[in-house]
Amino acid sequence: TDLTGVTIYRSHTQEFEFRPGPVFANIVIGDEINRASPKTQSALLECMQEAQTTVDGTTYPLPRPFLVVATQNPVEMEGTYALPEAQRDRFMARLSVGYPSRDAEVEMLDRQEAVDPLAHLVPVATVDHVTRLVDVCRRLYAAPGVKQYVVDLADATRRDPMLRLGASPRAGIQLLRAAKALAAMSGRDHVLPDDVQEFAEPVLVHRLLPSTEARLAGQAAAETLRAVVARTPVPGAAHDVAPRAATG
Repeated sequence: TDLTGVTIYRSHTQEFEFRPGPVFANIVIGDEINRASPKTQSALLECMQEAQTTVDGTTYPLPRPFLVVATQNPVEMEGTYALPEAQRDRFMARLSVGYPSRDAEVEMLDRQEAVDPLAHLVPVATVDHVTRLVDVCRRLYAAPGVKQYVVDLADATRRDPMLRLGASPRAGIQLLRAAKALAAMSGRDHVLPDDVQEFAEPVLVHRLLPSTEARLAGQAAAETLRAVVARTPVPGAAHDVAPRAATG
């Protein structure tokens, strides 16, 4: 209820009133999400998949667009809960931020020496603008060869003996969407296999579980995925990846 909201009883009106929780926003930030209890984490499953939440038997739609950004603390494990596979599968991609470069760290010191840089942030996009961008990416052309390539990559992870759990069908959907976004940012109206390869690791690796043999050999899921990408045939013919021109 701290996340989704709660229904309270108003004695002066003798009516129940729903008070929305912080999940009712366009962008939800979950700082160190692995510190949330399993019950709180599970409440995100419906939100992230269906863009809605159900409280006391009533379903409430969430604002569109809806995006969840979460961080995890990979070092301090005291008081944390591992994210289940079903929840990790809801996240499109996972990125490792790491430490900034030396120059960037010096710039951080300069910027925060006298003032708080966050105090000067201004909006750079509106909800309507982001919605239009999403619509443009969804309409980008993905040739049958590219779609088959996405499916081949996902299927190869399911059959690899070094993986106990391969990529789900949802992973393939998210990989194609990420590739479309990259193609749009590159100024193209169609997806290339290079776009798929660029996002294969960020989109797929957090969904994979290494097998016992892989763990004993010290082979991480990322290494196995790179091997899968390297051996999966790439559609190379122009008619397999580019949109066909109309003839008349």
